[in-house]
Amino acid sequence: MSDPHTISSRPTYRAEHFEPLFAAEDSHFWFRSRNRCIAAATRLIPDVGSVKDVIEHGCGTGFVLAELQRLFPRARVIGADLFAEGLALARRRFSGPLIQTDVLHCNFRDAFDLVGLFDVLEHLDDDLQALRALRQQLRPGGRLLLTVPAHMALWSDYDGASGHRRRYSRHELVARLAEAGFEVEYCTEFMCVLLPLLFVRRRLGWGCARVGKEPADAADRIKMELQINPLLNRALELLLRPEPWWIKHKRRLPGGTSLLALAERTVS
Repeated sequence: MSDPHTISSRPTYRAEHFEPLFAAEDSHFWFRSRNRCIAAATRLIPDVGSVKDVIEHGCGTGFVLAELQRLFPRARVIGADLFAEGLALARRRFSGPLIQTDVLHCNFRDAFDLVGLFDVLEHLDDDLQALRALRQQLRPGGRLLLTVPAHMALWSDYDGASGHRRRYSRHELVARLAEAGFEVEYCTEFMCVLLPLLFVRRRLGWGCARVGKEPADAADRIKMELQINPLLNRALELLLRPEPWWIKHKRRLPGGTSLLALAERTVS
């Protein structure tokens, strides 16, 4: 079986990307807005107060992990990542346990009430194998909460630089989760206001790239994408503010550049 972290010797992620991410996340509209949507989605978990054990795989620099610790103050919250570089940065934000491992080789079995996987699945060659491994780490009735990028039509050189293998449609993500043994309770696109902006950008050819091709200047491409005018940054954050309300009330947004799903481990 192929290594889940490489394809034709192309890594799924590069350790040098963590530093620019860490520098940008606290103020960047996209990361702040995603955290709000994730927080809203946790409120859809029945009897959310009974969640006692949480793990985030691919926790990276710990930006979402710290939010999970805030959302579940009485739970054991664990961060896991393949890269020591990411975990070192996560330690600056997060006081709980951190482990260096990957989805497939994690030794936990039937241990968690909630598994988080935020913009990680698209990096993995065998996403079905990864989802099945995550299912085994959940207690019966436990939940998987995840986000992924949406719409292959939006593929760009940023996807290549980031080590993405694919972007998902809602139908594809729901089908993949069902095949892995999950019952999808809620799935919606989000980052709605970005969809027309990126669609126009792709139609004009800005940032487009062939699928499977990584730009030669991948690190520079990541840094450039994270740079944003402060006024535009503020405006986009304000425009995205209503999305958590839609999610909290279990309503599907009409579109978006990302997908969010909450799925329960089936009994059988």
